Amino acid sequence: MGRLDGKVAIITGAASGIGRATSILFAREGARVAVVDQNSTGLRDTVRTISGDSGAVQSFGADVGNEDQVKAVIDSTLGAFGGLDIVYANAGISGGLVSIFEQTADHWLRILQTNLIGPFLAIKHAGMHMVKQGRGSIILTASVAGLRANAGGAPYSASKAGVISLAQTAATALFGTGVRVNAICPGLMETGMTQPIFEAARERGTQDKIGQLNPLQRAGAPEEIATMALFLASDESSYVNGQAFPVDGGLSSSLPFTRPIH
Repeated sequence: MGRLDGKVAIITGAASGIGRATSILFAREGARVAVVDQNSTGLRDTVRTISGDSGAVQSFGADVGNEDQVKAVIDSTLGAFGGLDIVYANAGISGGLVSIFEQTADHWLRILQTNLIGPFLAIKHAGMHMVKQGRGSIILTASVAGLRANAGGAPYSASKAGVISLAQTAATALFGTGVRVNAICPGLMETGMTQPIFEAARERGTQDKIGQLNPLQRAGAPEEIATMALFLASDESSYVNGQAFPVDGGLSSSLPFTRPIH
């Protein structure tokens, strides 16, 4: 018996990184999955892996910040699988590290549209169906950058702080419906978004310093976020609601320091 047997899940940002790892894990745990991304090549690779494991999968190319496209994905998933139990609004963009004096309103809008409006649209349109059936789990990808400064650029960090607030306020807005909303706050890990950081460190020969500021002194892996998402998606977390969970090696638990204090 898989932990998600009989459930239907939508995962955005599924072409790589956390989204791909989660899609594969959910399928292996028995869920029928709808995978969503704008990267068609990466999405095909995700679908190929799930299909190779004999999982049930549908794929959709969509912009998660576009309301019509989000609604179409949800309607198509309901049509294909006959239900919807889980949505993991994971898709996001970093926006790069640009001086705050060089950032533009359009730069901010693009990041907020994907990182914050996208999760809102997922809650709005998936939540409408979930409320009718009296149950559902909605999971959002936030970030440690939404908890503390210096983990990302200003617009990215602000968008992820908004995601944390959205998980809390949406859980309250869905009071008494049986629909749960939670967020995950990943720390540093190698994904498509952070790959340039890791590649630059390897070129400099400083890869052993990646993640040195957290108590585990290492970077995380997308699969480690996927396992948290699995818990939040499953009935095992039936009393967990409106929370934001750091998965960051302990980074957000303390102030950074240069050497261990014994």
